[in-house]
Amino acid sequence: NKKVSYDGEISGADLAGRSVTMPHRDESVVMLPAGFVQSGTGTGMVMSVPAHAPIDYQALADLRKSDVWGKIASGITPKPIIQVDGYGEMPGVEVTQRMGIVDQNDPKIEEATKEVYSAEFYGGKMRQSAGKFAGIAVEHAKDPVRDWLTEGGFSDTMLELTNTPVRCRCGAECVVKILNDQWFLNYADEQWKKSATACFESMSILPQEIRPEFNYVIGWLRERACARQHGMGTKLPWDNDWIVESLSDSVIYMAYYIISKFVNDGRLRPDGLSGEFFDYVFLGKGQADTVSESIGIPEDIISEIRKEFMYFYPVDSRHSGRDLVPNHLTFFVMNHIAIFPDAHWPRQIVVNGSVLMNGSKMSKSMGNIIPLRKAINEYGADPIRLAIVISAELLQDADFNMEAVSGLQGRLEAFYHECDTLKAGGASYPIEAEDRWIVAKMQGMIRHVTESMEKMRAREALHSILFGFDSDMGWYAKRTAAKNRSNTGVLYRIHSARVAMLSPFAPHAAEEMWERLGHQGLASQSEWPEFVPGEADPAAVQSEELLRSTMEDIAKILKVTKITPKRVTVYTAGPLKSKAHQAVLRMIIDGQTSMGAIMKSLVADSETAGIKRNPDFVQKTIKDILSEPVEIRNARMESGGFDEKEFLAGELTGLAGMEFDAQIRVFCETDPDIDDPKGKAKHSRPFKPAILIE
Repeated sequence: NKKVSYDGEISGADLAGRSVTMPHRDESVVMLPAGFVQSGTGTGMVMSVPAHAPIDYQALADLRKSDVWGKIASGITPKPIIQVDGYGEMPGVEVTQRMGIVDQNDPKIEEATKEVYSAEFYGGKMRQSAGKFAGIAVEHAKDPVRDWLTEGGFSDTMLELTNTPVRCRCGAECVVKILNDQWFLNYADEQWKKSATACFESMSILPQEIRPEFNYVIGWLRERACARQHGMGTKLPWDNDWIVESLSDSVIYMAYYIISKFVNDGRLRPDGLSGEFFDYVFLGKGQADTVSESIGIPEDIISEIRKEFMYFYPVDSRHSGRDLVPNHLTFFVMNHIAIFPDAHWPRQIVVNGSVLMNGSKMSKSMGNIIPLRKAINEYGADPIRLAIVISAELLQDADFNMEAVSGLQGRLEAFYHECDTLKAGGASYPIEAEDRWIVAKMQGMIRHVTESMEKMRAREALHSILFGFDSDMGWYAKRTAAKNRSNTGVLYRIHSARVAMLSPFAPHAAEEMWERLGHQGLASQSEWPEFVPGEADPAAVQSEELLRSTMEDIAKILKVTKITPKRVTVYTAGPLKSKAHQAVLRMIIDGQTSMGAIMKSLVADSETAGIKRNPDFVQKTIKDILSEPVEIRNARMESGGFDEKEFLAGELTGLAGMEFDAQIRVFCETDPDIDDPKGKAKHSRPFKPAILIE
């Protein structure tokens, strides 16, 4: 209460027995000790309501037995303020006695409290002794009472730390102290908040789901102490009794680094730098020659510092942990707004999670910390970097473990040896189907990795570079082996692109691979691989996927039937089915999935009208297309269809013959010379040929 005052420090025991005035009632009440009151919470005092709070009543009953407090406690009569059906005037006293509670440490007190508080909150009303609040239901009384106390000046706001206790690095508990003449940054300023909100709205925040947290912080942020009186730091320029608090100025350290570089190499003296100097470097005010003359620093150095600042500002991307959203990262934006013109306001914030070790928080006491130098000596820097990056996306906690590091080390070594076998040179000709396909897949990888990097989805990008392409490379090797050929020129292009994209993640290994590939210069200084739309051949991709799926279907049939094949016959769909398939695909992409509407549209088109005799095909085609991912639908639409018989006849024979040791034949269902003893051909559909194994 504001009317209680004392000089120096005072303990709870010293306060006990004294009186405190309740201003809204203009009467005094005595202060007594209780074991359940936490001195570190709030004021360390609570209002006692023994008529309604079982623990308050029991504390009073315990004091009545005390030699020290017995006389005072015995003279206190509980005052009821709430009426509730089913209980007498003092529910707290009644329930405590009924349950046979012996003292304030009795575990049954919690049960008694739940019973009374629940009954009073949902069924209680304020008694006549509550004055203007008499008759109000308890569940609705809290806000009116609070507002009345605030309006009358009978209450004050107390701010408390969350997640207490807060401890310093030495282990001691930190105590918040209100200091006289404290200096604050007024983050509560409405215009400042408005500018900060505008800046955040214009910024890229990654991942997007973190953006509301910044908006929330801007909303509640108020005055914040910007100086302290103990510890190391810079003196507050206008009050040398104070030291600048770290989160007040460290959030613009990016600008500091531009200056410190010149101080560290001796070209700039830290003493004697004037406001003119900083205004010119950071704000572009004044002229370099004038500043040079006033502080005695050569004009060319001052101009160079300004040039460096203009090169590095604005800050393009600030990366940090989620725990810094309510402080450092928000202050980073607000302080830049306060100091710099809007052209130099930050452009992006990227928020990441923490790094765990084998699923647990890293801690010396748990023994799960590996010294960095030891880890680098054993595994190298790159595998460690990759293990952290590949274990989590933004906001997720990265679960670091040495097994992953070892696996990535092996993957880098294998990649290195692959590069060692390839040399510069153009792709050998003629370019065949599998070459066009692998180049198209490479273009897809470049586009995917580039988009992932732009969205800061580093894990996704790295996985695509290191592992996502392995299946395609394996299939390509299988295809070229079946033709007893190789195309090192194509492989050289692919590995060069992968190494260039790997460079930001594993810079040391990438440079070694780059040199082994025969490139001049550094991988880190090479151009990022560019997506070439003309090489992203959708027809090449779809035709190769047809070949791969046909091979898989043959293998599945052989596994189920356990047949040792002598001959495999493949039947592709005819021209009418292919045209109908493309038409159905187009309608589904446009949002039409009704069988009736699709059939009506097909019949109305002279090129597909004949399909009306085969409604079963249309129904199955709709199901086929709807079961496929959207990207496959779009790719097949973009490819425009191709001659499945011609492609499979040219590519399947050698590959399947080698794989299954059987004669391979391919027919279109409309071929006049078709050999179809089992009537399989009629079941063929585009991208789903019928298969007969004999």
